[in-house]
Amino acid sequence: MPAVDKLLLEEALQDSPQTRSLLSVFEEDAGTLTEYTNQLLQAMQRVYGAQNEMCLATQQLSKQLLAYEKQNFALGKGDEEVISTLHYFSKVVDELNILHSELAKQLADTMVLPIIQFREKDLTEVSTLKDLFGLASNEHDLSMAKYSRLPKRRENEKLKTEVVKEVANARRKQHLSSLQYYCALNALQYRKRIAMMEPMLGYTQGQINFFKKGAEMFSKRMDSFLSPVSNMVQSIQGELDAEADAMRVSQQDLLSVNESVYTPDSDVTSPAINRNLIQKAGYLNLRNKTGLVTTTWDRLYFFTQGGNLMCQPRGAVAGGLIQDLDNCSVMAVDCEDRRYCFQITTPTGKSGITLQAESKKEYEEWICAINNISRQIYLTDNPEAVAIKLNQTALQAVTPITSFGKKHESLRPSFHCSQNVKNMEMESDKIIPKELSTKPNCTELIAPGTPIQFDMVLPATEFLDQNRGGRRTNPFGESEDNKNDEEDSLLQQMFVVRFLGSMAVQSDDTNEVIYEAMRQVLAARAIHNIFRTTESHLMVTTKSLRLIDPQTQVTRTTFELASVTQFAAHQDNKRLIGFVVRVTESLGEESMSANIFESNTEGEKICYAISLGKEIIEAQKDPEALAQLMMSMPLTNDGKFKLLNDQSEEDGAIPEERGEESEA
Repeated sequence: MPAVDKLLLEEALQDSPQTRSLLSVFEEDAGTLTEYTNQLLQAMQRVYGAQNEMCLATQQLSKQLLAYEKQNFALGKGDEEVISTLHYFSKVVDELNILHSELAKQLADTMVLPIIQFREKDLTEVSTLKDLFGLASNEHDLSMAKYSRLPKRRENEKLKTEVVKEVANARRKQHLSSLQYYCALNALQYRKRIAMMEPMLGYTQGQINFFKKGAEMFSKRMDSFLSPVSNMVQSIQGELDAEADAMRVSQQDLLSVNESVYTPDSDVTSPAINRNLIQKAGYLNLRNKTGLVTTTWDRLYFFTQGGNLMCQPRGAVAGGLIQDLDNCSVMAVDCEDRRYCFQITTPTGKSGITLQAESKKEYEEWICAINNISRQIYLTDNPEAVAIKLNQTALQAVTPITSFGKKHESLRPSFHCSQNVKNMEMESDKIIPKELSTKPNCTELIAPGTPIQFDMVLPATEFLDQNRGGRRTNPFGESEDNKNDEEDSLLQQMFVVRFLGSMAVQSDDTNEVIYEAMRQVLAARAIHNIFRTTESHLMVTTKSLRLIDPQTQVTRTTFELASVTQFAAHQDNKRLIGFVVRVTESLGEESMSANIFESNTEGEKICYAISLGKEIIEAQKDPEALAQLMMSMPLTNDGKFKLLNDQSEEDGAIPEERGEESEA
């Protein structure tokens, strides 16, 4: 190894500028060494810290490998081989952790400790001696300046002696400190070489020992274990690659669809609508009231399950019931200037939830699906066929039926009449019409091109405005005459109905006119996409049929019971009811109109109530017949007739009158 540079100790006492210049070079070298040593120590401490972290990490890794078996994976089928392999790997990691701990201890003793000792002992000593040398030099300079100021003429021997003694002491002290400082700087040139190589020697020996022990411990027994594990990993990787290719092809096929799949409401003019749905699922916006006048709309996932409408927020495990759809009604509504809104109304007439679809197709399919479900079609053996059959009534309007024989065959299974059943007689266990050939065709019942009115009643406010004359109006919308009529009536039955349509007819001799009106009204609503309906309370008394606004209790319109000449209910859709009214116009001419309604209860009940009202009217002409009729039928506490088959609110009665068919 080449010789190192040294400071000459003999020149320490003279302290010449040349010696000071050389000293500054040694001091600069010592400062650079100190800075480098600090950086090297930080790097070595980082290596030691990483090794300590490696020990902790391998210990935690071993625990996590054992914890795989305790995880309740939802898709953990076939993990037995993986579990056994991870158990073995856990043992291997534990053994490696022991080696890592030994290596960390060896690095601390042979790498970090020597460099720390070099910094704390050698470099700190040089720094301390430098400070002492500086102080001694300053003292010597001060004493020499004091000695130089001694006077020439009047010399004070005592003062001179003291100053000379002080200079001698300062020079001796400076000489001693310089010798010690020079010796430390000279020794540092050797010690720095040892300090740089000794830690790295310890680091290298520690790593070599670590790898030797690891090779001795694992080289033989790990070969037989790692080979099948490697084969298993390669096999799984092959399956993954095949699956990735298949998914890539499937992804390309799915992305090559028409742009309309991503565009909401892409086909507004003529969307393909399925009106025979008995179940439906998709995202809708739900309207929520957050205050008296403020609302929010939440986008949630809705689906039907049997007769229930379920709602499932995003991220939820399962859906919850939000609305019972049995016997409910659905109608389009205008809500906050939003498109495609519809409202579900409960069987009692109470407004339910308001929803918004994202497209016209979804909007109409949801309304049709809820309508089909509300009829409890899903309870039948073949609900799809029943839904198609019920909607066929609307589709038949597109193809006019000119042959009455064919029309009768298509209508007869679907409709049932509660009146004029005497026209049928039983022969050989079959029902045979008596006068099939004499029945009129559809053009004789309803004139072709007859307009259909879908909103026959005025809003309650307009009704009140029209009746504000000289006559005082009851604040609850009922006149004194109507009130007295109700009190005198022996029959008062209330039903929740929704008006579907009304049209002029040419005959009221047969119930076929009602069936034909039902067919044309439903067909027109389907063709023109009219889903909005007006809900009312139908009051059946012995004098009239009154439609009452459910909110204001205002009588919207009244039909004299005597003017109702025909009434019938639909057989398949039990909630469809219709009746024909004959009225006399101002010029003495008579006009007839068929009115079609959808009820929350069975249409047969309304037909029965109308029939009972007519019987009571006839019986009132003969006191004995009236008394016999009252004895044969159940009465309420106030002496009024009540229906024999009254049920609770599930049949559409007014909720306040539970136990009876909503006596008014």
